[in-house]
Formats: sequence, C-alpha cells, structure tokens
Amino acid sequence: MLKFTIHALRGRIQSCLGLAVALLWVPGILIGSQGALAKPDVTTSPASESSHPATTPASPSALAAPAMMESSVQLDPLNSPHPVPWNWVLATQNEVSSSQGAGLRYYRSRSLVSPDGNYAAYSRLQMQVQPEMYRSRVSSVMFLENLRTGDLQVVTATSPLATNPRTPNREAEQPGAISMIVPIAWSENSDRLLARQFEGFFNTSDASDYAVIWERRSGQAVTVAPTRMMYSNAILLGWSQEHPDRVLFQAGELGDESWPLWSVDTRSETRLANTDQPLIFGQMMDNVWSGPQAYYQVQ
Repeated sequence: MLKFTIHALRGRIQSCLGLAVALLWVPGILIGSQGALAKPDVTTSPASESSHPATTPASPSALAAPAMMESSVQLDPLNSPHPVPWNWVLATQNEVSSSQGAGLRYYRSRSLVSPDGNYAAYSRLQMQVQPEMYRSRVSSVMFLENLRTGDLQVVTATSPLATNPRTPNREAEQPGAISMIVPIAWSENSDRLLARQFEGFFNTSDASDYAVIWERRSGQAVTVAPTRMMYSNAILLGWSQEHPDRVLFQAGELGDESWPLWSVDTRSETRLANTDQPLIFGQMMDNVWSGPQAYYQVQ
C-alpha cells in the first residue's frame, strides 16, 4: 500500500509558459517543481515500495530534448503521481516524424495486480504519428485479466475522448486527440479497480483526468470527474482515505495559487476534501512484454 501525504499545495501555474514551447504539449503545466502542482510527498511501506515508485519531477531542460531524457525520469503532462507513458509519446513523435514522417506505434503498460492476486490490469496504447504533432493522436484500451481462469475483459471509459472498440467515437478521432487510460490502484479488498483516464489535445492546455472505477460484483465500470465547480484541469490522486468508496482529485484553474482537493463518488457528486489523503493498493509488475511493441508503417 502507498499513502500519499499532501502538504501545502503551493504549486504555481505559470500560464504564460503555455506559448513558450510550441512543439511540446502543455508546457506550462509540465514543469515539475515549479509547475502546476508540487508533487505530493510519498510515504511507502517497505512491502510496497517497489510497487508504485515515486517519480522525479521533470525539468524544463528535459522537455527541450526528449530524445536525451533518462528513461528513469517519468514525465507527465499534469505532473501526476501516476504518470502516463509521456516519455514514450515524446520520443515516438520525435523518432517517427524525423525518419518516416508518419506511422503507427504501440505501447503496453505494466500490470497492476490486485492485493488478493486474482486479477491483473494493464493498458495498450496506440499512437498515430503525423509529421506535425498537433495532428498526431493517442488512443488506448485497458484489459482486466482473471489470473485464475485466464478470462480477459475490456474496460473502457465514457469520457469525451475515450476509445471504445465497440462504439466509434468521432470526438476521439479529431487530429491531436489524446486518450490514455492506465490502471493506478485496487481497493484494499480487491473488489474495485481505479484507472486514470487522461484526455487532452496536443499543443494546447486542454487536459484533465477522469476516474474509471470497475466493480467486480457487477463487472461494470463508471467514469467520474469533479462536478459543480469551475476548473481547467483535474488530477486523479487515488482512493479517498476518509471515504474509501470515493476517489480523490486535485483540481483548479490555470493561474490559481493552489488547487484544492475534491472527493468524488460513483455519481460524480463532489465534495471539498482538503484534509483528505489519497490511498492506492496493488502491486505493479514488470513483464517482458511491457513497453514499446511491434509496429507497422503507414504507407
């Protein structure tokens, strides 16, 4: 189990930086120690320290040269404690656009195993690279595997840019659209899975998280986000410690001095939760098939 302890949330958003780097998406947010948020301090128990390692905030110099970045430094557009594979996105855009112009590339996330050891969740991402980054697209799908029976279930979000293999989504097919779902936590008794659905558009500051909650009893998933309050960006942090049936977000407006915490239930009912703390459970496992996958060139 990991327990994120939120100290003073004093991260300043410098929205004027949003125009400073045209190639990289949301540069005004992806600043790390001086960006939108100060990343929460991480306290880990010895048993779970390797499951969800803390990540190092990105620096502006790292953003300027994605091909030179250390793989151990995990960038994230929203400086989330649960980063999407943004290093891979930047490196793939740079490599494909400079050598082939356009192409398809694939990535598989690490598996998040439930505390009872019966389930594993992982994601598969597809990037359709175009010469101009604002035309490239990233889509994804999450799989849930029953490790006892081998049964595989697809878990999808219902957010605006979500990818659904059974239902075409025109919004998700827009140039520059980003839809990345990654598992981040199980509940303590393994009856619920929490995934981060990150959505936005390349070369803009349009970016936010949704929470996808899958329940074992029903076999269904719901998608939620903070409601009835104004915000430009929301960051999913984990389960609520004070109310374990709710999830915890940090959300606010670009330019605000600090962003409050909000707890959200499965109907998106939203409450202020500045004294709350996020919790996550489960073990992140590395597999030989994790990371960049085989690809096919677009003619």
